[in-house]
Amino acid sequence: MSVVSTAQATWSGNLAEGEGSTTLVSSGLGTFATNWKARAEGAESTTTPEELLGAAHAACYTMAMSHGLAGMGLVATRIDARADVTFVPGEGITGVALSVVAEIPGFDPAAFAAFAEAVKADCPVSQALAGTAVTLASAALL
Repeated sequence: MSVVSTAQATWSGNLAEGEGSTTLVSSGLGTFATNWKARAEGAESTTTPEELLGAAHAACYTMAMSHGLAGMGLVATRIDARADVTFVPGEGITGVALSVVAEIPGFDPAAFAAFAEAVKADCPVSQALAGTAVTLASAALL
């Protein structure tokens, strides 16, 4: 069984002065404003594609870690992951830096860094960023 998650984006105007929004359709959790200034310079009240990608990556990473722990008979009390996505205008996304802090009863602290690195490769978002095919399902003019 597959699950399709849907987000929708709308944009009006040119790149530098235009504005848009991104809606989380599947969950219905909301619509978020986007614009070039936030993407190129940063902003506190407007999101960016990179922030949304970072949210997806951090969430996926914590789930992949939980799954890996289950395979070892362990359950985390808490896993906090952060994904810092770097965007350079004219170049694009140049990197994602993951950081993780976890409380895992019974886990050997000396082995945690190697485990965290291995989990990175198992995370589906990490895998997608390594080269997933992107297809255009449809294109239409109004």
